[in-house]
Amino acid sequence: MERSLRVLDGAVAVFDGKEGVEPQSEQVWRQADKYDVPRICFVNKMDKLGADFYFTVQTIKDRLGAKPLVIQLPIGAENDFEGIIDLVEMNAKVWRGETKLGESYETVEIPADLADKAAEYRNELLETVAESDEALLEKYLGGEELSIDEIKAGIRKLTVASELYPVLCGSAFKNKGVQPMLDAVIDYLPSPLDVESVKGHVPGHEDQEIERKPSTDEPFSALAFKIAVHPFFGKLTYVRVYSGKIESGAQVVNATKGKKERLGKLFQMHANKENPVETAAAGHIYAVIGLKDTTTGDTLCDPNSQIVLESMTFPDPVIEVAIEPKTKTDQEKLGTAIQKLAEEDPTFKVKLDQETGQTVIGGMGELHLDILVDRMRREFKVEANVGKPQVAYRETIRKKVENVEFTHKKQTGGSGQFAKVIVTVEPLVDAEDGATYEFENKVTGGRVPREYIPSVDAGAQDAMQYGILAGYPLVNIKVTLLDGAYHDVDSSEMAFKIAGSQALKKAAQAAQPVILEPLMAVEVITPEDYMGDVIGDLNSRRGQIQAMEERSGARVVKAQVPLSEMFGYVGDLRSKTQGRANYSMVFDSYAEVPANVSKEIIAKATGE
Repeated sequence: MERSLRVLDGAVAVFDGKEGVEPQSEQVWRQADKYDVPRICFVNKMDKLGADFYFTVQTIKDRLGAKPLVIQLPIGAENDFEGIIDLVEMNAKVWRGETKLGESYETVEIPADLADKAAEYRNELLETVAESDEALLEKYLGGEELSIDEIKAGIRKLTVASELYPVLCGSAFKNKGVQPMLDAVIDYLPSPLDVESVKGHVPGHEDQEIERKPSTDEPFSALAFKIAVHPFFGKLTYVRVYSGKIESGAQVVNATKGKKERLGKLFQMHANKENPVETAAAGHIYAVIGLKDTTTGDTLCDPNSQIVLESMTFPDPVIEVAIEPKTKTDQEKLGTAIQKLAEEDPTFKVKLDQETGQTVIGGMGELHLDILVDRMRREFKVEANVGKPQVAYRETIRKKVENVEFTHKKQTGGSGQFAKVIVTVEPLVDAEDGATYEFENKVTGGRVPREYIPSVDAGAQDAMQYGILAGYPLVNIKVTLLDGAYHDVDSSEMAFKIAGSQALKKAAQAAQPVILEPLMAVEVITPEDYMGDVIGDLNSRRGQIQAMEERSGARVVKAQVPLSEMFGYVGDLRSKTQGRANYSMVFDSYAEVPANVSKEIIAKATGE
């Protein structure tokens, strides 16, 4: 989802008319906020038992903190849902019968029993639109009627600016309300020409910002946002073209990696069908074959006018399992499977455990890894044994430690090794783009030669990979290089890399290191009778209850629970509620583990 939102100009947020805003919806909405993607909302499943349009609109306000603008009202609900009231045109659109799956609708008068409610929401709509423009406000306050075009222009202006979110409704399953929703995409969401110039920087010089206008007259630039494996074409790279145009067969530069690539065939995708095209132009999304070195987040551009566009960030895995192929044949196929799956999914990580020699795969949850292992079996015919899930803990520091000195000195005959560094290490707070490490150079007077500064940085980053309490990666740390010393003969990049690594370890040990664990946002939907058991169970798992509410006759419990306590939860929940409750869970954040748990984790990791 993160990959798609990075390249979208607008989106349709679809909500269940019975459930309202659900946990996964909240997570995706936050990601859309991150990339400032304008949205319209579609309240779906209005034909479902228990559907409640007004409840869903309220959850958009309460759970998302968003400002919904109702521009349609439902006519009926559940089995009686037959159409919508269009508050912009002030008419009703109804779908009669079940023939041809809602292919056509009739425009009729607003039903008399809904006239007052329609008038109420219409007034709210007009007031909101009028306030967006002085000329419209003057006309509205003067008692003049706003035209349909003026209302649509006002809604569009506010939507494109992400100041509000138009709300529509219907039933996608029965194709009711879908046509007006697609019209709303055209009427209210931005076209590529409405989007501001895309910003990037000169390759190798992040401080030199450059822009590209969304025009075919500009030099070519595109962002690769998804990799997929096609059964016939092999690797398919999905790209969003931001500027310029280019033909299939042309040579481009992967400015992120500094490598030349040649475009093979170009396709525009319609669902899973490929439509071949000869030219890729600004504002469109294409699938490309033939790109060998390009991965998710890379920039492709004109070799004569290079730019690196803002990439995208992906969360680190929160859960890991060891995976062992059953036979030697499986061993060979496993490597291919892992490589292809890792290309497709940036949140899927693979590493080799140096102590055990096992291959360890990581993902965003048990279900994520279950799906990936199942794909290995189905698509790549790999049979493997999967170990018990392991939580991906992290380590960090609590306090700032200044002027930590480390000297690396080694003499083994001939030229030796010498490097001295003095650093300050402190917690990294509110970093841009979710960064977990930052390096700053404050050396003056050439005390550490310029060519050795990156080696100190690289050494510190190496030390971040293995924490000092239980060996888990260090995160949220800022390193400032203050001073140092070198030797004309004995100093080298390697010497300063070792000094940087050891200085960070020394500083971190004195900076009150702690262990962090992943917390999951858990939502349990249960009958009233089992509320006590559910809450008691979550508390016993070190969960913190965030909220309780009623939804569609059931009780909803929202909690933050450590991932380490959620293994096997589905079975426990079933037994405690006789199979009548269900739950959903998404990663929320990392938090410091309690002291007693920290001791257990350290003891297990160190074998003490």
